[in-house]
Amino acid sequence: MTLDAVFKYIDDNLEQSIEDVMAYCRLPTVSAHGTAIEETAGYTVALLGEEGFETRIIPKRGDGFPVVWAEQKGRRADKTLLFYNHYDVQPPDPLEEWTSPPFAPERRGDAVYGRGVSDDKGNIVSRMLAIRALKAVYGSLPCNVRFCIEGDEEIGSPQIAPFMKEHGEMFQADACVWEWGYALWDGSPTLMLGAKGLLCVDIEVDGPNRDVHSSYGTVIPNPAWRLAWALSSIKTPDEKILIDGFYDGVKTPTEEELATLRMLPDDGSMFLESLGLHDAVLGVKDVDYRRRHIFEPTCTINGLTSGYQGKGTKTVLPSRASAKVDFRLVDDQDPDDVLAKLQRHLARYGFEDASILQSSSERAARTDMHDPFIAVAQRAAVDAYGREAFIVPSMAATGPMFHFVKDLGLPAVMAGINYVGGRDHAPDEHVRIEDYRRGTKHIAAILHRFAE
Repeated sequence: MTLDAVFKYIDDNLEQSIEDVMAYCRLPTVSAHGTAIEETAGYTVALLGEEGFETRIIPKRGDGFPVVWAEQKGRRADKTLLFYNHYDVQPPDPLEEWTSPPFAPERRGDAVYGRGVSDDKGNIVSRMLAIRALKAVYGSLPCNVRFCIEGDEEIGSPQIAPFMKEHGEMFQADACVWEWGYALWDGSPTLMLGAKGLLCVDIEVDGPNRDVHSSYGTVIPNPAWRLAWALSSIKTPDEKILIDGFYDGVKTPTEEELATLRMLPDDGSMFLESLGLHDAVLGVKDVDYRRRHIFEPTCTINGLTSGYQGKGTKTVLPSRASAKVDFRLVDDQDPDDVLAKLQRHLARYGFEDASILQSSSERAARTDMHDPFIAVAQRAAVDAYGREAFIVPSMAATGPMFHFVKDLGLPAVMAGINYVGGRDHAPDEHVRIEDYRRGTKHIAAILHRFAE
């Protein structure tokens, strides 16, 4: 069987699929705000149902949002491919930096703009088009297909661990295609094989029971300064994280892993340019840039809040100060262990008054570079792109991959419609039409090759 007719179907139906993406992305499914969750879960079920899937909405315990499960049998009853996606999106803020409203998607030139068009609703609709194309040409799917589509990935997949313990059998498969995948600036495909772990915390320092006149800075402790000093104790200007034992579990990349980075083109300089920057952290370039980005853990201040922040002057000593901080973790770093070490660190340096609230966490996971599924995805890349994909051992971001790679024992590969300049999580998130076309063909080809 060739894929020519499948690819032609995708080409012929691409415009309608783009319209479907924009319709889906009009739903303001912001998990951080809890908006449009039930409505979007139902919409997702309808999308899958139109393609012949048996579907269920499965609630999570506690503060978790529902998961959409779907299944459809294929010609090869002995092979099952799982797709992991999520129907929730990031908050659209800052709204003033959007060229067009985030939940009123629009097509401009060769791209579609809107919150979720890239991460991750566009990928869900793309996979529906790939499935529809295969069925239109061959009458059925080449293998069994299952979907796990979360509603709270963007807030760290709360309750995913107990959910998978209770419902993991419903997502058993032979391999997994993760939520998205990136093309490079020139459209070259990549295959990412892993995800970093994550620990997100809120650190807060309380002071007086109300804001006071700033003249009292002589005698009243200032929680904003206390927080600033606490944060400065965690990381040095040369980017070294000072928490005792933080780097335990961090492994040196193998020579084979480093070799994959040497094969990648230098996209770092283009990304910096798109951000209006000239230099990366510590001035790293080329392979060192990629090694640091993929294999090293991080500590990032996501936001700071304290005192008066309006126009003009208001001379107050604030009553409290808080920071949102995330740690991207690698290899065998355990977020619970890192949290305990952070608590000990702050106490050791005299910041017992700093309270720490954990908001989310994930373990890192990675698929072995020699797993046979990687070769399947590579053959499919040749089908769709006319060339093999660049292998990237892990993405620098995070998802609940640990529970699929480690708990279910699935090899996982990232393939999809995104590209490195798509502004995921930022204003003017977008997807290029050509990346959407070829990414959809890659998904169809993965299904086809997987069943061979």
